[in-house]
Amino acid sequence: MNQKKAKEKLLQETYNLYYRLTNLLPNPDTILRKIGRGIEVYRELKNDAHVWSCIQSRKSGVLSLEWNIEQGKSSGEVFEMVRSVFERLDVYQIESDILEAPLFGFQPIEIIWGQDGKYLLPRELKARPQEWFGFDIDGNLIYKGKFGNETEEIPEYKIILVQHEATAINPYGHSLLAKCYWPVTFKNGGLRFWVNFTERYGMPILIGQYQRGATNEEIRQLASDLDSIYEDAILVAPMDVKLELHEPNRSSSVELYLELIRFANNEISKAILSQTLTTELEGGSYAASQTHFQIRKEIIMADTRLVQNAMNQLIRYIVDLNFGASEYPKFVIDLH
Repeated sequence: MNQKKAKEKLLQETYNLYYRLTNLLPNPDTILRKIGRGIEVYRELKNDAHVWSCIQSRKSGVLSLEWNIEQGKSSGEVFEMVRSVFERLDVYQIESDILEAPLFGFQPIEIIWGQDGKYLLPRELKARPQEWFGFDIDGNLIYKGKFGNETEEIPEYKIILVQHEATAINPYGHSLLAKCYWPVTFKNGGLRFWVNFTERYGMPILIGQYQRGATNEEIRQLASDLDSIYEDAILVAPMDVKLELHEPNRSSSVELYLELIRFANNEISKAILSQTLTTELEGGSYAASQTHFQIRKEIIMADTRLVQNAMNQLIRYIVDLNFGASEYPKFVIDLH
């Protein structure tokens, strides 16, 4: 058995043991398995300026739209009660929390209930960290605790679970930030090299020449004097000390680092926004701009459905707890 197969077998045995001990399915995300970390590592990617910009751009497609509660076939009492609940909630913050699901694969949102006269109503909705939760073999959400050392079933009506492209095999869903992990990692490495390169070659190289036969003490003194120039920009030296400024040819090296950063940013844009019009379609034709618009429109529509489904789940909870079987009002986002 070669080393790769042995490693894969050990990894599979580890995951099987994890399931037997916890009754939870392990997250099959290949990036997390390779680096040996939890899903919280993806939250760190938001510190990257380009990742953050793409996230805000994607979310703004939905957050900029108006929403409304439609009565449909529900009774007047049910409709007025649901509408009053949504008027008190921070709807746009809840929408933003729901839209974390495509980034991480899933997003649990806890409902904080409170008594309001004869009604039991949601006072607040809070997005909870994904690492606090797992899934059992039937795809049910299980609470693992803040430290992952406990498991308990979640009470009915307590959590709204938002999933992005989840399947029976993978209830953890499909994470867009997983696609950004290596581009961000390589970009950060390139940036470090770029900073070091700039520090080393950003200024002209100062060359000092000494006469043959100079003592070691004189050579060390000249080196010390040259070093002080970068701090003070002043040097007083004898007339027989020759100084030269050498300008290194650095354009090709700088362009290499810039190309790496551009490539990484393009990959991040593709993962989160599914397009990179301003980079890969430089100059842009009319057809290219139309393609860009169509892709963005499709993403907005998909994200809108995700938000509407979650909000309508909340409405069903409210109505079921307070009225039993009934027709439901609907949360609708205006796409026009």
